[in-house]
Amino acid sequence: MKTPFIKTENQALGRPDIDTFKSIDKRFVVVLDEVRSAHNVGSIFRSSDAFLVEELLLCGITPTPPSKEIRKTALGAEQSVVWSKWPSTLEAITELKQRGYQIWAIEQASSATDLGDFMPLSDKKYALIFGNEVFGVDQEVIDQCDGVIEIAQGGTKHSLNVSVSAGVVLWHCFSQNQKTP
Repeated sequence: MKTPFIKTENQALGRPDIDTFKSIDKRFVVVLDEVRSAHNVGSIFRSSDAFLVEELLLCGITPTPPSKEIRKTALGAEQSVVWSKWPSTLEAITELKQRGYQIWAIEQASSATDLGDFMPLSDKKYALIFGNEVFGVDQEVIDQCDGVIEIAQGGTKHSLNVSVSAGVVLWHCFSQNQKTP
């Protein structure tokens, strides 16, 4: 049986080249707080490219390009997404606050905002912090945040892989951003 769905060829997707991508206006940065796996970092680079992240801030022990493991999962997104290395997440937050960003951690916490209720305002810039695979976002970092976003879950594990969490949150922000001028 033939389906009416025909897979779109890459050239027909109308994706921008790297120079055009870098010139597109973006309102979100991603901060990785002590993420240990280079494969997760590469996947987050790829999601950051897909969902128009301005910059990726790699803090503490978080691996950086060039890296074979990052390249394997990023599939070249480490070339299109601007990134910087920071000694600590707290130093990165201080800089981002000076640049006018609202700081939001992605974590399970009391009084957190459910991701479905998080509606980024079109006149604001946001920094989204994702934490270590085992320990999450450090409490000292959370203490410096303007808010915390929690991804609702129904299973028994009460956690998602950090790269999966990043993909879910970035898609939500991208889709909300598409609806607002």
